Amino acid sequence: MSTVAVTGASGYIASWLVKFLLQRGYTVKASVRDLSDPKKTEHLLALDGAKERLKLIKANLLEEGSFDVVVDGCDGVFHTASPFYHNVTDPQAELIDPALKGTLNVLASCAKTPSVKRVVLTSSVAAVAFNGKPRTPDVVVDETWWSNVDFCRENKMWYVLSKTLAEEAAWKFAKENGIDMVSINPSMVIGPLLQPTLNTSSAAILNLINGAETFPNATFGWVNVKDVAYAHIFAYENSSANGRYLLVDRTAHHSEIVNILRELYPTLKLPEKCADDKPYAPTYNVSNERAKSIGVEFTSLKQSIKETVESLKEKNLFKA
Repeated sequence: MSTVAVTGASGYIASWLVKFLLQRGYTVKASVRDLSDPKKTEHLLALDGAKERLKLIKANLLEEGSFDVVVDGCDGVFHTASPFYHNVTDPQAELIDPALKGTLNVLASCAKTPSVKRVVLTSSVAAVAFNGKPRTPDVVVDETWWSNVDFCRENKMWYVLSKTLAEEAAWKFAKENGIDMVSINPSMVIGPLLQPTLNTSSAAILNLINGAETFPNATFGWVNVKDVAYAHIFAYENSSANGRYLLVDRTAHHSEIVNILRELYPTLKLPEKCADDKPYAPTYNVSNERAKSIGVEFTSLKQSIKETVESLKEKNLFKA
């Protein structure tokens, strides 16, 4: 089997991607920021096949040429590294630069590496759905949508802005440099954790089961982390895959997430009321036809929520 690279390998999606790639017989060159941090490396080194076929390499998103050694000799590159968190003090330094410059640094390394046949970029529904257009039950968001940079800036949606700028720049660079690129655009990613630390999207579920008084008045698309990892692999292995792939099982308001949790775990103390008195943010539709066309089979939201809670317990991130 061939050799592929995964950037930001210790992350939530990337860890599952590395696991599945090793299962499929690939040799994986995986970049992490800090090789001396066991929280970033131990769960990867423990994967089946890691001893024989996983090589961890230190690389920094903001350092030009840092990924040359990572992508060297690789047939495919999965660029998943990009920060995702909500409480930022300096959005430019904390989110935008790592997402935008980091993506261009990785692509620049790919452009000068003749062995690289395809790049799969982990983008986000953040780069798709935030353009000021209404998202109501009769609306279908699909891959032709793009988030609007000015709209994001005006509304201080810094993570959304970082992903939008990064994906726009990636497509431009790929086109100008003849790189065969596919992008994967997942919504809120939940499901089991391989890494020992809590990630932002799993925290959305943990917050609800951890004694919160209220639930957010927000509707998101939700998708299982394993489905997202497999989508990356299908987008790489399927020669006809092209363009963008939205990954959403379905959208649901936080009130529905709470109801599913109540059904699954009747004894849990769950929030009874919404964080504000406004009408609930409407649900809307997101097309997942393209993702299904390359072989993605979606795990149900209920199953994904159950897997998340069980995993949070297992990692001692939640004491029931």
